[in-house]
Amino acid sequence: MSSAINQPEPSPLVACTISRDVTTFDLLIEDMEAAVGEAWGDLGFPEALAFLRQLDAEMLEFIAIAIDDEDEDRLPIIGDIIELAGQLGIKVILIADDVSPTALHTLLRQGADEFVPYPLPEGELQAAIDRLRQPAEPAAPSTNIAANAAGQKGALLAVHGLAGGTGATTLAVNLAWELASISKDKAPRVCVIDLGLQFGSVATCLDLPRREAVFEMWSDTETMDEDIFKQALVSYQDRLWVLTAPPEMLPLDMITSEDVNKVLDLACGHFDYVIVDMPATLVQWTEAVLTAAQIYFMTMEMDMRSAQNTLRLKRALQAEDLPVEKLRFCMNRAPKFTDLNGKARVKRMAESLEIGIELQLPDGGKAVSQGTDHGLPLANSAPKNPLRKEIAKLAASLHALGAASAAAV
Repeated sequence: MSSAINQPEPSPLVACTISRDVTTFDLLIEDMEAAVGEAWGDLGFPEALAFLRQLDAEMLEFIAIAIDDEDEDRLPIIGDIIELAGQLGIKVILIADDVSPTALHTLLRQGADEFVPYPLPEGELQAAIDRLRQPAEPAAPSTNIAANAAGQKGALLAVHGLAGGTGATTLAVNLAWELASISKDKAPRVCVIDLGLQFGSVATCLDLPRREAVFEMWSDTETMDEDIFKQALVSYQDRLWVLTAPPEMLPLDMITSEDVNKVLDLACGHFDYVIVDMPATLVQWTEAVLTAAQIYFMTMEMDMRSAQNTLRLKRALQAEDLPVEKLRFCMNRAPKFTDLNGKARVKRMAESLEIGIELQLPDGGKAVSQGTDHGLPLANSAPKNPLRKEIAKLAASLHALGAASAAAV
């Protein structure tokens, strides 16, 4: 395909793929051929910069930059390609496979027009091309997804502990509060859903009452509507909305995938971000949450139980052909920056488990349990705590990525 650029009399090129190795993205090749036939070429990253500086590049309608986690050290050159394409009026489609939110945010901020995950959902590349070809319309000033006239739904983020005490609920609650407090003027609307029907403790972490309306809602989701859903919610400081666990312990199989999907749909229709705190147990409706979530955080620690449970979880999900690529592993009580031996152990653990540990959460110490006992997020009880700072950085990255993706659409 790269030879098409060097042929003396080629059919006019309208597009070009840019990647480390396009054969790594075989589905992209098929979709490009279906979208533009033979009128496209392929380039590596250094070649792309050189080609875009030539007059021939101006004929391009768009470029499709395909990257994966191995390309994150190439962000500067990829950013240069995006910026140069923007100066030439060439649209940019970013296709990413297992790339960190921070990297995606960086590239979208540099001017990428569309973002498509890889493996490519059926028809999604063509849909992105069609959007690029539509005349630009003025964007609405509101950043509130729930109030967006286009009817866009909020982002769904799930948190699941691989073992007890790995900080799943702490991450869910504090991430939700950081997102809800990220802006004083146009703060996003955030909802936390506690699906730990037996031992869920989100209500305890925020000192909120467990309402009987929650049990009534889950008992009869067939008649549930927006009003019933809203009545089951309680607010924390008028910024964060919470669907707590029921007052009494309930069997996890009391609810079904259909029940969970209906609640998640309602929540995502009214909030910019929906954070789901999952029970440690895998149940029938775990699949529903995993399928619906944009990111599924898995908290773990540097111990044998986390390692063994990671392997068991991967096997279980792969056996059911579930989207393992949505999992983002978070190391709780991660070693400090100066602990080189500890960092090496984390790296060896990730390599042995064949996973990427993208988020390393420092030990928050006694301040975490003290904040929980007082029903306060870390931002209120210990704002300078290192764990709070790391979660705040994660929230800022996720929010910036969401805003950039919405602007690209």
